[in-house]
Amino acid sequence: MAELMLFRQDADGRDVELSGSTVALEVELQRRVEAGLEQMLGIRFLASEYATGPWHRGRIDTLGLDENGSPVVIEFKKGSDNGVLSQAVSYLSWLDSAHHEFEALVRKVLGVEAAESIDWRRPRMVCIAAGFSHHDHVAVQRLPERINLVRYRVFDGGLLSLLLVDSSPGSPNPASSLRPRERDAVVGSMPMAQAALSSACDGLVPECLRDLYSELDDALTAWGDVEVAPLRHYIAYRRLVNVASVIFRPKHEAILVYLRLDPDSVALEEGFTRDMRGIGHLGTGDLEVRFVSAADLEKAAPLIRRAFEAA
Repeated sequence: MAELMLFRQDADGRDVELSGSTVALEVELQRRVEAGLEQMLGIRFLASEYATGPWHRGRIDTLGLDENGSPVVIEFKKGSDNGVLSQAVSYLSWLDSAHHEFEALVRKVLGVEAAESIDWRRPRMVCIAAGFSHHDHVAVQRLPERINLVRYRVFDGGLLSLLLVDSSPGSPNPASSLRPRERDAVVGSMPMAQAALSSACDGLVPECLRDLYSELDDALTAWGDVEVAPLRHYIAYRRLVNVASVIFRPKHEAILVYLRLDPDSVALEEGFTRDMRGIGHLGTGDLEVRFVSAADLEKAAPLIRRAFEAA
């Protein structure tokens, strides 16, 4: 199981491993993450301790809207608690029955534009805890919901680490995310979530760019645990946050990739890379990289590596 290790250099220049611990109170972790929610997880904050009403009879630790417009339920546990996953699944059930209530909340907190762009196909739950059981990891791979299991640790000096230890891309709602032709093309032998995901991606990729995209997809998924999320207008490649957004321009036989990289750290090249800060575009990421051939993939490999290493 993945474990994050931190080291500090002592006065003699030797690396000393820092010992991580858990919080004394669950609310400490919750408030810390909520304060940096967008920077840490790419999620815009909506509400804390949100009551789900008399039927569901619960309080959602944190509600948010992620950078792709998907509703997010976040649950915290200061220790290792087998109940965190089932609790989050229960709250997703509430979310499915409370579209109007959630949209009203988004409109109140983030504005009309955000409320009108909510993507209801793939809501997400994020469980943040000190650890997860074997059964939690098995459940993540079996459940159709979109789930992130995140382990936390706190260290001396005010350091907080969040480590994505398991995830599932979930299964989009076929009625809203796939056209009938695409649903009929799903191969029966594929797992349901994988088949739906494959069909959704295929629906976004123009025929003239499929070979190039196949190579690009290999490059973007070569960095360990990467979630591929086909959205309305682009395909997002995520860890805890979007690392790359892929957009297709068939008229120009080009693929545009927006990377989560500081353009000031890159030697920009006209026609290949562009600083997108202050320029509106689909997807997320401040550095645009333009791909028209396999040679561009080779040239962009160091940029892709840097983006995923920093995520």
